[in-house]
Amino acid sequence: MAIAVDYRFPHGIDAEKQAKTIAIGQTVGTWDARFSHREASLQAHLAEVVSITHADEGYSIATIHFPETNVENDIPSLLTMIFGKYSMAGAAKVVDVRLPENYGLRPQFGITGIRKLLGVFNRPLIMAIFKPALGLSARDHAEIFQEVATAGLDIIKDDEILGNLDSAPTLERLQACRVIIDQVKQETGRTILYAVNVTGNARELIHNARELVRNGANALLLNVFSYGFSVLEALATDSEINVPIFTHPAGAGAISAAPDYGMDYSITLGTFMAHAGADAVLYPAHYGNLPFAAEVEAKIRDNLRMRGVMPVPSAGIHPGVVPKALADYGQDVILNAGTGIMDHPDGAAAGVKAFFEAWKYVEKGESFSLDALPSGALRRAIQKWGIYNS
Repeated sequence: MAIAVDYRFPHGIDAEKQAKTIAIGQTVGTWDARFSHREASLQAHLAEVVSITHADEGYSIATIHFPETNVENDIPSLLTMIFGKYSMAGAAKVVDVRLPENYGLRPQFGITGIRKLLGVFNRPLIMAIFKPALGLSARDHAEIFQEVATAGLDIIKDDEILGNLDSAPTLERLQACRVIIDQVKQETGRTILYAVNVTGNARELIHNARELVRNGANALLLNVFSYGFSVLEALATDSEINVPIFTHPAGAGAISAAPDYGMDYSITLGTFMAHAGADAVLYPAHYGNLPFAAEVEAKIRDNLRMRGVMPVPSAGIHPGVVPKALADYGQDVILNAGTGIMDHPDGAAAGVKAFFEAWKYVEKGESFSLDALPSGALRRAIQKWGIYNS
């Protein structure tokens, strides 16, 4: 099966000429009579321009089919083929990539596996982020963890900025928080996942991930656009790293945000993550605090779910967006909040409770307005952040 790629060219670009340039230049290149004896082999590796259509606002879409034999069943070689050198050739944006079902990796855990680990099957999952991002000690992290854990939190993660720093070394943070994980498990039977941010150069990062898992890490966080898809693939296929991998979108905007350059967010945060072994993928929600289009968010969600990867809409999530989030996602979603939990007027535990109260109101179909809410964690959250109205 061919790998189908859609390239969008703005007004003024000769789409037919550029598509032919991509099909030849990103595969075999040109050849002459000296290689006539290799004609069949060369043709087998040549990409084909299958269509060019003209869209609104002067855009043109060229669809090119690439032979799957040109790549190595991974994301890095795919990136090099479909947009490597050509990415520097001028205005063009990759807006869709359709891969064979067996291309790359599938999640080791994904939606089903994460739910099984947590023992939660009939509601959205609630996730928090340690805040402040920097400057806390390992003991500070454990104290925060204790507060949100007792309120029923499902998952917590490091901030993506927090690495293996002297102020709170990664292993020390894990060891301090692992005490809370074990305590909650013993007292309530509940499992809480802590996605620890794994860092280092490529060799060190894999070593560090193995060391964290040996010391009780039950989930990992990876900044894929900083460390690379090959690192994600290595983590996902390492037999010693048998925990869910959460991926962060930090850096994705440099590749995807420009309207006429780069690759669409639905590819970088959706298709590629889903074929590179991610179990859960963080990305901005359109009702959050980053400029993000609802239709792009929906494409990411759908691309992830097609391969069983858990969607994690993020960036500015608070209890007031729960009705909209559940309308968009249903139950198979992780609602990920930083300040929306940690900056609750009554503390982080109340922030967690507010999310659960919001979910219950939506489940019951009850009015979700400030006037209808009794005093408590949710009302206090709505007073601070309001209710999202699309």
